[in-house]
Amino acid sequence: MSKPEAASISRSQAIIAFTLGTLFFSYAFVQRVSPSVMTGELMREFAVGGAALGSLSAFYFYAYASIQLPVGMLTDRFGPRKLMSFTAALCALASVGFALSDSLLTASIGRALIGGTVAFAFVGTLAIAGYWFKPAQYALLAGLLQTAGMCGGIFGQAPLRQLVESIGWRSTINVLAVVALALALLLFLLVPKRSREQKHHGPQPGIMQGLHAVATNPQTWICSIIGFGMASSMLALGGLWAVPWLNSIHGYSKTEAAAVSSMIFVGWAILSPLCGWLSDRIGRRNIIQQVGVLIVLVALTALFYATPESTSLLMLLMFIVGAGGSAMTVCFGSVKELNDLNYSSTSLGLMNMCIVGSGAVMQPLIGWLLDLGWSGEMVDGARIYSASGYTNAFISLLALNLAAFVAGLFLRETRCKQIN
Repeated sequence: MSKPEAASISRSQAIIAFTLGTLFFSYAFVQRVSPSVMTGELMREFAVGGAALGSLSAFYFYAYASIQLPVGMLTDRFGPRKLMSFTAALCALASVGFALSDSLLTASIGRALIGGTVAFAFVGTLAIAGYWFKPAQYALLAGLLQTAGMCGGIFGQAPLRQLVESIGWRSTINVLAVVALALALLLFLLVPKRSREQKHHGPQPGIMQGLHAVATNPQTWICSIIGFGMASSMLALGGLWAVPWLNSIHGYSKTEAAAVSSMIFVGWAILSPLCGWLSDRIGRRNIIQQVGVLIVLVALTALFYATPESTSLLMLLMFIVGAGGSAMTVCFGSVKELNDLNYSSTSLGLMNMCIVGSGAVMQPLIGWLLDLGWSGEMVDGARIYSASGYTNAFISLLALNLAAFVAGLFLRETRCKQIN
């Protein structure tokens, strides 16, 4: 089915709209990884251990992942402009609530509300790419969107840690609330409305019919398994546990550890658009993803079992983990091409639910595994885990990436064309 041409807006308007979407997604990543540079403060503030801290951080992912299917269906039906601007404004309120929290319960609620509101950024921006850019540019734009997210992840490491040390974690979250409010205004004013033709690619069935079509397509779930596995290292390792691991086991300060772990996001940021461009260029999706997950497996094994003493080599390994994981980007093109064009946002939402779900599952799971091996040692109210405890917990990430590789063997090659 051909995609209607969108001649109602200029190229500069399309670029501005996509740029604002990428900024919103970048902001979502700052919020996503922010607990990784506040672990000590949050443990002391709420008197919790690793499992509880992992759960607090993961409330973002619980809400983000659980709402992805409604996000996709609502975006297919109503378009990205109003949804993205409204939820960005709600995120500002949620951030203030988190900053004011005085218990683990209220902090968890605030964290969940933040995750639920920024959940519209990714699918909404890909909808903008689908409406106002050429289909041949889709994987490249998906890669650029991933790059924007990783830039947010990078900012959410060492720079955000410096801000926390300067003004405290509560004031830092309030600053993020102001940023969300500014984004809400810009999105509402500058993202165009869809044309009548863009709202429907032919006869428009009901929302639930679209969900049924996407959910009963086995290829959707294969893409989702790949995404779950490949994203786990970035979301669970880079997003939370790399900083305390490097700090307590390898002697880095928290700021230094954040800088080292941010190389996962740097690798993901640089390679995501290149993977998308290469996939579009050679007309293949699967080979890019399979090579990427093999790279991740090798790099993680070296990172956990032969951790280099050299900071430069350690940063290089972190970079390679992110670079290999960025190949997951091409799966967004695959899942879109393997489902009906009417339900492109729904299919993206389901896959993104599984991707973000890896953070929701793996952050607390690693924390729980760490607590199992905890010897009782504490420093300034925060639990200290052993090197073997971290290694045993991180084996779960190797298992997930191995599962992603196996799933990729069953993924249908689309040759970068819409086949459903």
